Amino acid sequence: MAAETHTETVVATEGALPSGEAAHTTATSEQPHKSGGLPQFQVEHWGGQVIWLLIVFAVLYALLAKVFVPRLRGIQDTRAKTIADAVEQARRVQAEADAQAAAAKAEIDDARAQARRFATEAKAKAQADLTASQAAEDLRLQAELEKAETRIRAMRDQAMANVGQIAAETAQAIVAKLTGAAPSRTEVDAALTARTPEGVA
Repeated sequence: MAAETHTETVVATEGALPSGEAAHTTATSEQPHKSGGLPQFQVEHWGGQVIWLLIVFAVLYALLAKVFVPRLRGIQDTRAKTIADAVEQARRVQAEADAQAAAAKAEIDDARAQARRFATEAKAKAQADLTASQAAEDLRLQAELEKAETRIRAMRDQAMANVGQIAAETAQAIVAKLTGAAPSRTEVDAALTARTPEGVA
């Protein structure tokens, strides 16, 4: 762009000068190009280069400010929001898991308490039933024992009565055999009663 501007300036200058001077000027203006130097390092081209640098800088700054930076900021905001949402969800899930674990622990403790209570009640009921059945069995055995003692006393009284009768008959027979005269039953009972030790039924 700077080279074209310089060429146009030279052409315009040639149009204003005589033909000889124009040729001399053209030769003079083309002399630096033939020298092999870079136009970027020539002072007369720095103005245009600075202007284009400012234009490019402004365009890049506008692109960065309006396009790239907002997109990057949006991506960062989206990423930060996603991370925050994930952390919040993880905390919520952790809180729900803790609550469920606490509820399950409470249910387990309640079930254990109920089981211990049921076991205690069952043991107490079994002990009460055992005590009641043992008391009933004791009463039954006591009644059986009393009946047996009653039967034993009756059998003993009967046996004693038979023994007395047998003794009386035996005494009558012995006396009759020894004396030849049989004593009466009244005399034998009186003799046996007199010889019976005191306290014997």
